[in-house]
Amino acid sequence: MVVEGVRSWLATEPRLAVVATGEDPDTVLTSVDPPPDVILLDLRLRGRMALDKVAELSAAGRRVVVYSEHTEPETMLAALDAGAVAFLAKHEGREHCVETVLAAASDRGYVPPTLAGAFVGDRRSDRPVLSDQEREALLLWFQSMSKASVARRMRISEHTVKQYVDRARIKYARAGRPAATKAALLARAIEDGLVRAEEIGNYRSHAASERPTPQRPS
Repeated sequence: MVVEGVRSWLATEPRLAVVATGEDPDTVLTSVDPPPDVILLDLRLRGRMALDKVAELSAAGRRVVVYSEHTEPETMLAALDAGAVAFLAKHEGREHCVETVLAAASDRGYVPPTLAGAFVGDRRSDRPVLSDQEREALLLWFQSMSKASVARRMRISEHTVKQYVDRARIKYARAGRPAATKAALLARAIEDGLVRAEEIGNYRSHAASERPTPQRPS
């Protein structure tokens, strides 16, 4: 009933299409090619809370929107810390479901009311906790590398690099310390000891020096 209800909500939006549904995320993902832009994932899978699956899918560069009746603030924030791009409460209805999925697909921020309440009540430290991958991506990006160059260095997609940078920004915004620009994000990261000033230098591509010097006609 829940799956059919969500499918009917999303069907009202011409920019969205449900390409697969199922009880096992891994089975669903292997059944579609190309992979979906967004995974709407019930947090409770086979009788247990699947935060580890959220983290696994997010680390693989998937855009995960958690969909759950479990709306305790600590649960919602834990899902975001695991890498989910958004958290949607099951009682929030069609409008918020469609808007959340659309925003996730285009890498835009959208905060449904229940998640907004969790943000307001968050009394944890204002120093965000970044994953090792997020920190590495930021450090390389701060070294004047393009996101494409960072992606090649880390052997991941450019989209995943963008996800890591965006997650860091979201975590700072949640902590009440927004960092909308690259310079602001660098300042925050240095303030919190996430990167050291001496680690930041200018990245120089060696591609140009590896090309043969063109010969001028005599």
